[in-house]
Amino acid sequence: MLTDTFQRKHTYLRISLTDNCNLRCFYCMPEEDYAFMPQRQLMQADEIEKLAALFVANGVNKIRLTGGEPLVRKDAADIIRSLGKLGVELTMTTNGTRIHHFVDDLVAAGIRSVNISLDTLQEDKFSILTRRNQYQVVKDNIQLLLDRGFTVKVNVVVVKGLNDNEILDFIDWTKHTPIHVRFIEFMPFDGNQWKSDKLVTWKEILEIAHTRYEIEALANDPHDTCKKYRADDHQGSFAVISTMSAPFCGSCNRIRLTADGKIKNCLFSEEETDLLTALRNGQEVLPLIEQSILSKHKELGGQFSKDFTSIDTTHLHNRSMIAIGG
Repeated sequence: MLTDTFQRKHTYLRISLTDNCNLRCFYCMPEEDYAFMPQRQLMQADEIEKLAALFVANGVNKIRLTGGEPLVRKDAADIIRSLGKLGVELTMTTNGTRIHHFVDDLVAAGIRSVNISLDTLQEDKFSILTRRNQYQVVKDNIQLLLDRGFTVKVNVVVVKGLNDNEILDFIDWTKHTPIHVRFIEFMPFDGNQWKSDKLVTWKEILEIAHTRYEIEALANDPHDTCKKYRADDHQGSFAVISTMSAPFCGSCNRIRLTADGKIKNCLFSEEETDLLTALRNGQEVLPLIEQSILSKHKELGGQFSKDFTSIDTTHLHNRSMIAIGG
């Protein structure tokens, strides 16, 4: 079992398949001419499988595939199906634009839950936020997943003055549709123009929800990053991921593997350990993983405090979200 110095057991691995994406959301990938990693720098399909199997052999029981956009990778279907044979819970986070090409592969791999990133329910705003005209494709693919029996979670990064006026619209969507909306507090990453006054906090989101609905708090699992709620008698639910205003580091069980094979023991960690080079050189990889986990900071990557109003982003050292893999 991969355990850090604070006795947190790490059982959840997030694997980025690529830093490439077919959308251009500013909070994740701020520049249109972003320089993607060359193919040779990325983990190859067999390398992903070998590293994933090593993590599973050491206690990981859940793997989430991320990007960039994981489904723009040409061999995504092969990777999905191979990881489906590891015998662990396999999930995915995607922007939803290519689900219709891969839904059978998801079923074959045993994936039953998919997270879709969707920050607005307004088609014109979607085009502005993503710089692409794919709104209806995403909405249709969400319905496709629901029709095929998947659990669908919709990730909404809430930014003040941008989409905070749609919080009630997203909750309305859960009334007759069994989706699970997850409002995510805006987080600072390299180049995403984060400022504390753009943050809509967990408590502010709940205050907005209470203006229209009676809200019921739902039970949370021990390692949940979100606080779950249901409005009135809605079929679906909503939640808030309160990374900035109420961090949940104390129960963190997550490990991240970037598309170029670097392990990050925290989303905000400055430090990374190169597993891919060691694997290609025939070196022992497990000691590198264990040392990375042991060096994990108590909270927030050791880069800032819980007082988000005092964060100076010029002193943060991290990759952009798209290069980390979420």
